[in-house]
Amino acid sequence: MKIKFLITGGAGLIGSQVVQDLNEQGISDIVICDHLGTSEKWKNLRRNSYLDYIEKSELRRYMDQNSIFFKDFSHIIHLGACSSTTEKDASYLIANNYHFTKDLAHIAVSQRTPFIYASSAATYGDGELGYDDSLPISQLRPLNMYGYSKHQFDLYATKTGLIKEIIGLKYFNVFGFGEAHKGEMRSLVLKGYEQIKSTGKLNLFKSYRDDYRDGEQKRDFLYVKDASKITLFLLHQDKKGLFNVGRGIAETWNELSHSMFHALGKESKVEYIEMPETLKGKYQYYTCAKIERLLAAGYDKGFMNLKDSIADYVALLEKEGQT
Repeated sequence: MKIKFLITGGAGLIGSQVVQDLNEQGISDIVICDHLGTSEKWKNLRRNSYLDYIEKSELRRYMDQNSIFFKDFSHIIHLGACSSTTEKDASYLIANNYHFTKDLAHIAVSQRTPFIYASSAATYGDGELGYDDSLPISQLRPLNMYGYSKHQFDLYATKTGLIKEIIGLKYFNVFGFGEAHKGEMRSLVLKGYEQIKSTGKLNLFKSYRDDYRDGEQKRDFLYVKDASKITLFLLHQDKKGLFNVGRGIAETWNELSHSMFHALGKESKVEYIEMPETLKGKYQYYTCAKIERLLAAGYDKGFMNLKDSIADYVALLEKEGQT
């Protein structure tokens, strides 16, 4: 049986962890696709073993040519996307996050190759309807163009029936080693690590809602090691469709900050700062994945708690540097 993985976004945060986990299973017959550009993302490739690397533009060319390049893959894991929630170029997001995913999914299905792709919790918008992966997705209203570009493909796959043949993953707030290249899209864990190391304090956004005190906004934080574990678990399951990928636990920014100071052996010192005007109408005050579908699919490997996840991440940063 052919065993060769195509992993787009394989130099990114989740992708590089997926490659590492496959390597630990003895699998290195992997083709990584990404767009390295002038970022430091290439550093994520150093810790992994793989067969070949191609740029996103080269893969796009193979797709346009309906190339035989795809016939040898046993699995396609599509994690590559523009993940910037502040990206303003809607045409770019549609081309990169919607059309690219659509075209690659059709190729995979035509080749009968298992296909799994990254959707996002950003598709849920303000969460007014909850964070339930069994909701009719036509009811969802993302708050930003990034979320909408992900939502576009979820809608398309659902309306055409394609979703019955593929797997979509609605990742929640993923953080972990390998995100330094993400700039402003880095998690607060990494930003906070840098702040605490340089200033001894951590900045958190003030709350502008009466029902949330400063720092009490909540997120479903997911360590990248768990995100990868769930991704590879679902890749080998018979169940198709959309799955939330989170812990099903909402914790506050204050709880996260306490775990960070504890991991660094420092006394907590938090300063609440003004939120940029551009974010105020697009800010999620609460996210929490409903994970019954994931558990019903048989996932029983559990999750690392927030405190231990941050301690593990900080230890890696201290040992390896911010890559």
